[in-house]
Order: sequence, then C-alpha cells, then structure tokens
Amino acid sequence: MMSKQHYKKATGIIGGDDADTAKAYIQSFSWCPPIKDMYFACGVGGVVAVFIVEFLQKIQGYDEELWVVVGDVPSAYLVVEPMDDEAQALERYCELMDQWIAAVRSADDLSKVFPVSAEPTVKHADMLRSRIELLRSALIPRIERRTERT
Repeated sequence: MMSKQHYKKATGIIGGDDADTAKAYIQSFSWCPPIKDMYFACGVGGVVAVFIVEFLQKIQGYDEELWVVVGDVPSAYLVVEPMDDEAQALERYCELMDQWIAAVRSADDLSKVFPVSAEPTVKHADMLRSRIELLRSALIPRIERRTERT
C-alpha cells in the first residue's frame, strides 16, 4: 500500500460532491469490496478530482487500493502502481481517454478500450480531447511530485 501522508481524507473535504461521486462510481461495480477509506490526492473544483480509494480487502485477491478520477471528465479507476503519485495516475488516465478518443475517431472496436460513459461520437471525442489537453497543459505540470515532497 502506498503512503497517504500527503493526502487529505475525503471525509474531511468541505463540499465533497466529488468524493461522493467517486465513492458512488467505484461502488457501482459488482467486484467492489467495502471501502476502508478515501483520500483526496489532487484536483481543480468543477474540472477533475483524483482520489485514492482503500478497500477493506483485496479486489479479487489483487489490488487493495485504486485511483479514482471524477469531475467534468469521464469517471475512471486505475490500479495504484508501485512508487505511483497523483501526476502519474492522472497521466495514465489521460492515456486511457486518448485510446477511447482514437477508437471513436477511427470507428474502431470500443470493447478494446476503457469504457467511457459518453455517446461515442466525434463531437464527444473532441470535447474530451480538449479536457485532456487542459489536464496535460494546466494541471499535471503543476502537481508537486511525491518524490519532490520528501
């Protein structure tokens, strides 16, 4: 499990709509074990929020925590990798969304990419592309890397 010392417990967030959204999103999956705790990792109000969700037991014997991304972008979960930080998780999120955008724009098989809860149209792909570009240009570069904090 990763250290949570730099993150704020989601229960302590004022106006925690994103925390509620993240919790509801991850609990919508039948494989989701009971949640032990949630931590706010980073975000910009009304745009994106990144949480670490810690579970009481491993998911199907493997992962005991996941990153969850919510906001004015499609919700998604990602595995917490060794030595991970929120910037790396958000970049992997962008890569997942890039794959969906490419599949939509080229009319490829969407079952081979992370499922996005949006109608697979070029218009939606372009809207998502602009949000991903914003994350990459304005948010990810400003996230203090965990290795720089210690």
